[in-house]
Amino acid sequence: MSQEVIRVYPDPVLREPNEDVALFDDQLRSFVEEMKAIMYAYDGLGLAAPQIGVNRKVAVVGYEGREYVLINPVIVEAKGNQIGEEGCLSFPGLFERVSRPESVTVEFLDEQGQPQTLLATGLLARAVAHEVDHLNGVLLIDKISPLRRTFAKKKFRRLQEA
Repeated sequence: MSQEVIRVYPDPVLREPNEDVALFDDQLRSFVEEMKAIMYAYDGLGLAAPQIGVNRKVAVVGYEGREYVLINPVIVEAKGNQIGEEGCLSFPGLFERVSRPESVTVEFLDEQGQPQTLLATGLLARAVAHEVDHLNGVLLIDKISPLRRTFAKKKFRRLQEA
């Protein structure tokens, strides 16, 4: 796969509103499988549909041998705080220390359209929160201070030019 598959900042598709999924059919399930393949091909922990140019509320996360498919996800509860280094496929080579909840409860639909609830902690909570942020147009650089954001954007431009 070429790098063009992943939309890279400042691609506007990363900030555009994302539509709820209403139709749970074979086309959606095929799209989810494609997203998983892309996530693994780029060695990502998660992937949101806008990162591949599709503005729909679909995200996948692969963690500790399990795959999570989050359709129309909403974080209904967040507790605690963890600070850790975080990367993003839409910011290749850039890593920033980001504060995220230690645990999140997320409600979503699975590929069949069935309601699900997930209580995620630690790194899984970080990944879920990161992907849900993508579906709301919130990016990694939005989670850091304005000063760090300025430096991160400059660093990212240098990485892109190299």
